[in-house]
Amino acid sequence: MTDWLFDLGNSRLKCAPLRADGSPGEVLAFAHDGEALADAWIERLPPRIDAAHVASVASPPLRTALLDALSARCGRIGLAATQRAWGGLRIAYAASERLGVDRFLAMLAAHARGGAWLVAGVGTALTIDLVDACGQHRGGRIAPSPALMREALHAKAAQLMREGGRYREFAADTGDALNSGCLGAALALVERSLEAAARECGAPVPLLLHGGGAGALLPHLPDVVHDPSLVLRGLAHWARIGSSP
Repeated sequence: MTDWLFDLGNSRLKCAPLRADGSPGEVLAFAHDGEALADAWIERLPPRIDAAHVASVASPPLRTALLDALSARCGRIGLAATQRAWGGLRIAYAASERLGVDRFLAMLAAHARGGAWLVAGVGTALTIDLVDACGQHRGGRIAPSPALMREALHAKAAQLMREGGRYREFAADTGDALNSGCLGAALALVERSLEAAARECGAPVPLLLHGGGAGALLPHLPDVVHDPSLVLRGLAHWARIGSSP
């Protein structure tokens, strides 16, 4: 038996065993529709688990479904929550419960790397947070991800396709124009945030990118550090720190 990490997002459940060195092991990912978890996902887990460490930004019913399923095979279940100060990280929000636990854990993992970081997560939303070298969260931004922009446009105008197209600086086709506009908007926000972060910290700040939609941005961002398991890595830090922030 061992400990496992669970990151329940708005569109996917990601889970991984917690290795002896405190890092996530091989990650399993299961898409969901926001209403119910994928069929038979739990059969991919060991029959018994010592402890499950859970982070969730999904709806309460979906979170409850996950916890109920885990309770049948876990000795202990811990639910991570955003804290004002934890593991050397201090968040900017006055009301800690208003900062999503996924952003909190991603920043916790970034701070553990050392130095200042601009942390960008690309999932249902595009989130950007600045953490300085002392672990102080300087604040952040939230915007629709490129995929959500496409879905919103398609919902209002069905002729604007939800997927497809290639990135062009100036497109000569509707599919390419949609791809270029939505992806370009996200890239512009990241680039503007990098410029603002350098002014805020007095020196260039490296970009740390994570999330299921990060792959679309990667070819267009030089010198980016890509860590697809950043939230799980932060959850591993949470589990290791335990109840003594």
